[in-house]
Amino acid sequence: MKNIFLLLFIIAALVSCNQNDRFKVDGTVKNASGEMLYFEHTGLLKTTVLDSVKLNENGKFSFKSERPAYPDFYCLRLNNKTITFAVDSCEEISFETQAANFATDYVLIGSTTSLQIQTLRKSVMQIQQKVNNLSNNLSSDERAFQIDLIKKEIDTHKEMARKLILQNPRSAAAYFAIYQKVNNTYLFSPYDKADKPYCAAVATSYNTFMPEYDRSKNLYSLVMDAIKTERQSKDKEVWNKIMEESGKGYIDISLNDKNNINRKLSELEGKVVLIDFSAYESKESVSYTFQLRELYNKYHGRGFEIYQISLDRNKLIWEKSIANIPWVCVRDQEGPNTKYISTYNITSIPTTFLMNRKGELVARDLNYPSLIKAIETDL
Repeated sequence: MKNIFLLLFIIAALVSCNQNDRFKVDGTVKNASGEMLYFEHTGLLKTTVLDSVKLNENGKFSFKSERPAYPDFYCLRLNNKTITFAVDSCEEISFETQAANFATDYVLIGSTTSLQIQTLRKSVMQIQQKVNNLSNNLSSDERAFQIDLIKKEIDTHKEMARKLILQNPRSAAAYFAIYQKVNNTYLFSPYDKADKPYCAAVATSYNTFMPEYDRSKNLYSLVMDAIKTERQSKDKEVWNKIMEESGKGYIDISLNDKNNINRKLSELEGKVVLIDFSAYESKESVSYTFQLRELYNKYHGRGFEIYQISLDRNKLIWEKSIANIPWVCVRDQEGPNTKYISTYNITSIPTTFLMNRKGELVARDLNYPSLIKAIETDL
């Protein structure tokens, strides 16, 4: 008898587990008799029809599907109208709507995340409708007035979206928010300074908790590209600042070498100079120093110099490491906190600049073959 009860318990547990691997979407669509209702999965790259039903007079429908491994998006489609919702766990979501206002005026039960998506979608749909209603027959003043109103509504929508994102950047609703569009233009962009923190918050959360998810990888890559682009822009601004402020094409550096002798970068004008920010305490120091020595030995006799700024934290390690270094190597008493870090916008090491005989910075962070080519050209 005990064995029978145990067997029944195991069977019940297995049935329960199988049910937990699926979710259910059901409800009623009024005034849609004879219409086809489609249940679709909205993937990162494509939309796939999972099931469909021809609605009868009572308008009832019920779909089931496997639970997604990660929070994902689905939709119900009636003709050209869609309802978008998210599934992030084993759940049942119910809809009550009607054919006329299928995509907007529906009642949803069973998913807080999908209710948030409904609010976001409705807001954007209203904005898009106002954009569509802009007429060419309007006077320039009236058109400008309407456009200004639309911009204010977009600002209001984005403020709502920002609060939702900060509340839970890991949610499907937060992800949905940063991909909304008006006139096929994203409302949030990681390339925009004001939007970037919100895009980054979602990207970081997804990458931390769901690193293998294709949506996580795609969004994280996009945000990292935006950060890289911003850094490149800052590099350009720094270069412009150097050109404008110094009148030389570079900002002079004045620091002491291992013998406590002050060495200025400007003393090397008239030569081709590799300005190098690096640290001997780094793991790559040996191989990197070997490359520098190779360059110095090959080109020094033709007017090539290296002006190296050490960012080592430990002065004793630095002094020991450069005992036999033939080029100029200087170090600030502040070590890696030297003011020249910000002056030259150093964000990683090693960072190099190549200065020509005229005192102009002509390149930054070239790879080794490109650096050799640039040196030979300037010599």
